[in-house]
Amino acid sequence: SVGERTPLDEEILSAEWTLLFWTSLAVIVPVIITLWCSAQRSKRKTHMKDFFRKSKHGWHYTDLFNKPTYCCVCSQHILQGAFCDCCGVCADEQCLRPADRSLPCKEIMAPSRPDGSMEHRWVRGNVPLASYCAVCKQQCGTQPKLCDLRCVWCQTTVHDDCMDNLTDAHQCDLGEFHSLIIPPHYLYHVNKLRRRLPDEYSKLAFSCGSGWTPVLVLANTRSGNNMGEVLLGEFRTLLNPVQVFDLSQLTPHKALQLCTLLPPGKVRVLVCGGDGTVGWVLDAIDAMKLKGQDQFIPRVTILPLGTGNDLSNTLGWGAGYAGEIPVEQVLRNVVDAEVVKMDRWKVQVASKGLYFRKPKVLSMNNYFSVGPDALMALNFHAHREKTPSFFSSRIINKLELDGERVALPSLEGIIVCNIGYWGGGCRLWEGMGDEPCPPTRLDDGLLEVVGVFGSFHCAQIQVKLANPLRIGQAHTVRLVLKNSKMPMQVDGEPWAQGPCTITITHKTQALMLYHSSEQTDDDDDESSASEPESPTPHDSPRPPWLASARA
Repeated sequence: SVGERTPLDEEILSAEWTLLFWTSLAVIVPVIITLWCSAQRSKRKTHMKDFFRKSKHGWHYTDLFNKPTYCCVCSQHILQGAFCDCCGVCADEQCLRPADRSLPCKEIMAPSRPDGSMEHRWVRGNVPLASYCAVCKQQCGTQPKLCDLRCVWCQTTVHDDCMDNLTDAHQCDLGEFHSLIIPPHYLYHVNKLRRRLPDEYSKLAFSCGSGWTPVLVLANTRSGNNMGEVLLGEFRTLLNPVQVFDLSQLTPHKALQLCTLLPPGKVRVLVCGGDGTVGWVLDAIDAMKLKGQDQFIPRVTILPLGTGNDLSNTLGWGAGYAGEIPVEQVLRNVVDAEVVKMDRWKVQVASKGLYFRKPKVLSMNNYFSVGPDALMALNFHAHREKTPSFFSSRIINKLELDGERVALPSLEGIIVCNIGYWGGGCRLWEGMGDEPCPPTRLDDGLLEVVGVFGSFHCAQIQVKLANPLRIGQAHTVRLVLKNSKMPMQVDGEPWAQGPCTITITHKTQALMLYHSSEQTDDDDDESSASEPESPTPHDSPRPPWLASARA
């Protein structure tokens, strides 16, 4: 009858419910499994992070090693696990705790042997690619197992079978970079000193050999494409981990206090980051001077990360580092670099009408600008589209160089330079190079002042299709800006500023390291083979702007 279900209808309905059930199950079960796995992974990461924090090793977890790797505990091949970026020990998850207990890491502070020497600290297996045995000179680490040994201090590698024939197998000389490494026994003796005086540090330095110039590495992990994190690990492998600082965890002011435990005038600081990071470190060095720690002031060099890097370019270290040369070559370049002086400047911004507020005071290493150059840095494009008259009239009421007023045409911007490069690699003062211009130097106490007619003019200058308006050089610069809000910047740090008076005066000089050669290891090998009498980096030509900048 009508309305009654037939057996066929019942069968179809049952099949639909069955299909719905299994479809729901097929969707829900994977979601549940995924959520459970995610929770377990999060729980495991939390436990792992807590374990890493308490460990003396510098553990880092990885889901996939970038080369064949073997566990230092069970000797099994592993694809994922953890490695110590200080000593190179590797372990899978199950062996992490045994490895942490039984395999010691680099000791940053330890006594030397009675004869003053230091023992090797050997780690078995996972030697660097293309490493060679110190005894038989054959390649190490070629067998598909945990084999061969490496000293975590001098980086010497040796076959298991060659160890008995190794000369000075029990005495480590810290290897190629002994002049840059702070030995554990030095810090041990410093810790035992009753009087911590510079003369005592100089006496202890004799045990580190002649020409000892320890380097501190200060890396900004926020600069570049995650390169800072990688560099930290590579430098910890080659140096004493106490020399390597992550600026995201410790400020330069605190990191540089290690300089006060080292011989005066010997320390070099390698800053891994952009120009802003370098300025941060130089400000910390100025703070050391205010504390009366002038004799401990280090020499500063740069490994440029990120973009821009005009100061690094000026000092011969290039516009950016992305792993083109190994860190070993970076350290060799630091050893060969020469000391130069660089002027630093004080920029004082006094806002009009705010007489009871302290003027804004900034430090300048590279350049100061007001106008289109700063506008691009501040990303005011949308604002400019809404107000096309933003730069339609003269924005500078008055410009004085060394107290003398300078007559100006209708300009959209002023740029005041301390260094040779501007805008990510442009030689601003030289322009196209077709007109004679006064020479510039880093240590002459002079600023170069140029004018630009607009953002299009800036772009033409950068591609060498136009010259800037060279206004002059001066020891002191003073600008009075009229009634409108405008963008300005100091060393790439922009802000919007109302009517004000800007005064730029000499602040101090910093000791920097200049790299006078762009040669790599391969270049050196080729030049030595073809031209035995080729000049060393110190003999290579120096740019005119640095001709008299020796410390």
